[in-house]
Amino acid sequence: MSATTTATASAAPASTPRQSWGALLVLLTGIFITTLDFFIVNVAIPATQADLHATPAATQWVVAGFGLAVAAGLITAGRLGDIYGRRRMFAIGLGLFTAASAACGLAGNAEMLIAARVLQGAAAALLMPQVLGIINVLYVGEQRIKAFTAYGLAMGFAGVFGQLIGGALIQVDLFGLGWRSIYWINVPVGLIALALTPRLVPERRGVGGTRLDPVGTALITLGLVAVVLPLVQGREQGWPLWTWLSLGIAPLLLGAFTLYQRGLADGGGAPLVDPVLFRERPFSVGITMALVYGLVNAAFFLILALYLQLGHGMSALDSGLLFIALGVGYFLSSAISGRVAEKLGRQVLTVGALVQGLGHVVLVETLSGTHATLALIPGLALTGFGMGLVMGPMAATVLAGIKAGHAGAAAGLLSTAQQVGGALGVALVGIVFYDTLGDAPTTDTFGDAFVNGLWLLTVFCVAVAALVQMLPGRRRGDGAEVVGDPGALAASEESEESDGSAVKVDVPV
Repeated sequence: MSATTTATASAAPASTPRQSWGALLVLLTGIFITTLDFFIVNVAIPATQADLHATPAATQWVVAGFGLAVAAGLITAGRLGDIYGRRRMFAIGLGLFTAASAACGLAGNAEMLIAARVLQGAAAALLMPQVLGIINVLYVGEQRIKAFTAYGLAMGFAGVFGQLIGGALIQVDLFGLGWRSIYWINVPVGLIALALTPRLVPERRGVGGTRLDPVGTALITLGLVAVVLPLVQGREQGWPLWTWLSLGIAPLLLGAFTLYQRGLADGGGAPLVDPVLFRERPFSVGITMALVYGLVNAAFFLILALYLQLGHGMSALDSGLLFIALGVGYFLSSAISGRVAEKLGRQVLTVGALVQGLGHVVLVETLSGTHATLALIPGLALTGFGMGLVMGPMAATVLAGIKAGHAGAAAGLLSTAQQVGGALGVALVGIVFYDTLGDAPTTDTFGDAFVNGLWLLTVFCVAVAALVQMLPGRRRGDGAEVVGDPGALAASEESEESDGSAVKVDVPV
């Protein structure tokens, strides 16, 4: 049951602490299980392939289908949240994701599993931008900083410990489910979160004649598929002609999308992505920064897993245990990232990116002296520490000052930039890694491949630090910069009040 009011954003009622943190717990549960499924599946690939008698190409699609659906659907999903309500779209996405997880667990052949994974990805795309959109308008001041820190913590936990969680589930073999347990675990968690959503999460949406943009949706979806599909499949298939044609068509589709959005906005229509978002330097630079940072983490997890499991013959569980060092560093920095951001402002991102790059250099120097896996722990911990200083503050920085009516679309763009960056990073680092590995890999060549991949990732980290310098700093009265400015939402609300727009708020009672 809810009471619905419509008011200017500046007059939007604040949530009580119980509602506020209860809502955050539900939202973070959704982002945790969807992020976890991106990473956990890699651990189960060998068992899945053997059980379902899947071909190598089909096995690749178990991973690729999910990522492709996520990347293609995020921007449209963010806009749907702006139009129909972010809580509603979050609940629909969570329900579909839970059902798709059950379908993955029941799959009797590779084709059924691939179809269920694509549905999982589409559901994750529907859910993910709503989380950032709701957090961005629901919390203010110090609560907002804490909420974004918790968001980064949840995503980091899912990414860093995905292999460990998956390895443990397969090792325990609950109810004899084997690899299927990594999907079934989502079902009870998803059902509980779904039941709590209408009770704890307030509805927020933009109003004022907003509608969906079907032409823009088609252009951006086709454009992103044209980029991501060849990057996912190209290396495995030897980069055939169709991959290059697809990459060549992608800029034309994305350019047509940009021109169409501008024309629609100038004509008084409702574009999928309002060009006004990119007139603000913090957002346009921030999206570029998120794209470049996306190049780093997915590729790092991939080459580290390959080095440990194939180069050293470690089991999924044993290699997952080594990830604990990365997780410890991540959690230590995530716990203090909000306070560090208050003191350093946007430069917390610079420090985080450079520390993460330094962690890569430490790993390189370690491997030059020994191939003992335990010797990697200091470098992994340092890499995780840098990661934690970037992930939470980055979302707050990019979305600071975004109007409530555009929060869903902006969050969708942010998530899309990270997903596309991840695909690009895996492709670029994968080329370097596999070219170094050669046709007859040994422990030494795996070490060389890992080192070369780490050097490229270090370059990406330095590029992120350089992009941060292009962001304008926000300043308090004492002259100190503020990242993810606690007053940014208030400023945004004042701006919305001045242009007459409104935010509809359904407050659970």
